[in-house]
Amino acid sequence: MMRYLKNISGVVHYFLLLVLVSQLSSCSSFLEETPTDRYVVGNFYNDADDAEAAVNAIYGQLYKIYKRHMYLMADLPTDDHKNGLGMPNSYLINLEYLRHGAENQFVREMWQYNYEGIMMANAAVINIQAIKMDENLKDRLLAEARFLRALYYFNLVRFYGDVPLIEKLFSLTNIEIDRTPKEIVYDFIVDDLQFAEQMLPIEYWEAEQGRVTKGAAKILMAKVYLTRKQFKAAADKLYEVVEHENEYNYGLHENYKANWEEISERGKESVFSIEYDENGVQRNNQMALCGPRYSIHQGAGVPGLKNANEADIPTVELFNAFKESDGRKYVTFKLEYLSPADGEVYTSRIPLFGKYWEDGQTALNRSSVNMHILRYADALLMYAEALNELGHTELAVSCLNRVRYRAFKDESENYTGLDQESFRLAVWNERRLELALEGHRWFDLVRTDRLVERMRQHGSNEAILAEDDKTEISSNIKEHMVLMPIPQYERNLNPKLEQNPGY
Repeated sequence: MMRYLKNISGVVHYFLLLVLVSQLSSCSSFLEETPTDRYVVGNFYNDADDAEAAVNAIYGQLYKIYKRHMYLMADLPTDDHKNGLGMPNSYLINLEYLRHGAENQFVREMWQYNYEGIMMANAAVINIQAIKMDENLKDRLLAEARFLRALYYFNLVRFYGDVPLIEKLFSLTNIEIDRTPKEIVYDFIVDDLQFAEQMLPIEYWEAEQGRVTKGAAKILMAKVYLTRKQFKAAADKLYEVVEHENEYNYGLHENYKANWEEISERGKESVFSIEYDENGVQRNNQMALCGPRYSIHQGAGVPGLKNANEADIPTVELFNAFKESDGRKYVTFKLEYLSPADGEVYTSRIPLFGKYWEDGQTALNRSSVNMHILRYADALLMYAEALNELGHTELAVSCLNRVRYRAFKDESENYTGLDQESFRLAVWNERRLELALEGHRWFDLVRTDRLVERMRQHGSNEAILAEDDKTEISSNIKEHMVLMPIPQYERNLNPKLEQNPGY
């Protein structure tokens, strides 16, 4: 995770245990007013160290969500991602073929993990306020907690629509609370982010690099506005960052690959990410999940590369969407692998994901490659999209071409002469190419009202391009699938949770 959090798993688990144990001893209602000292073991919230430990625990929850679940939920049920031969999990196969339901493990865990983060954030927001400590540090920690709470709610409302909005401490059982209309949840998210924007610094000293910043709060807020089709609000907020990017130390790396290289992955393009350390508590095993096995060397994999299981692979359609001259293509994908055992280069018979590949690493489940939650290229593309929707297409094109030129290093590939509608298609396509396997695709298709039509097209295309029959996708996609089902497990706990229509 972030540098200062690489080895805090013990703190995270201890703090979570405090919250869980205290909740089980508390009243069962989500909303009942109860003195906050009943929700902690002993007197956990004594000083600034306790406050920082509590906030670190909220950060720690990001691992559960972004280590794999986010792109499984936001990429697998789209036209970008599919299961390889190394993935026999029926729940994931159902996500790929769009036959997932309320019992799906990953649908349930996405709900659970985000509410766990909210639970910890609520505890921190309530209890830190009473601690006698430096007021500036207190405000900053509260801002971090509220940013993270906003992010967790943003995940929930995008996936599930109306969700219970809870600001107080609550128990995990005997829950009875209605779903809150999504517009009220969005307003709550914006309120948290506005507080975070006001109180967070632009940057941190070296030992605390990686915590959320003022720029991250602005960019996430803009993403919320764009999701709600509030284009002027999105453009205005992004203007504050993009037109003053030097103040925020943001920019694009000259080389796209630099976003996933140790020397530069924390650099000017990183807005907010989780960090891994091959020798630390948290290691990125995505390289193993994408690593070559069945498609190479008669299914034996590459000699000397350990733990590859080829579970997560790209669709052929995604691979074909990139021009050969696009510098992102063979960062996003990988076909050739150097064997550390015999020095030979082995070629996969199908394209595999390569964005999280770390050259020289032989234990593929011990990667230190970071995973971005927010990247500055995303901010530029959002800014371009919002400007175009406001009729400022010429200015939007110049913004879009910053990302485009980095990919091709060739001005002849830049966009010119686009009207508003053709620009929409261009920026949507550029988002797909730029942000592949970073957990954005499903959200982009839903918020631009393209999911159903696109997946019908994808099912037909993939049936022709791929080795397996994917026509089932075209028949399975339905209008109601712009939301995920409410997990049945949660409905059993809370009878007031009505199911989303269609499930």
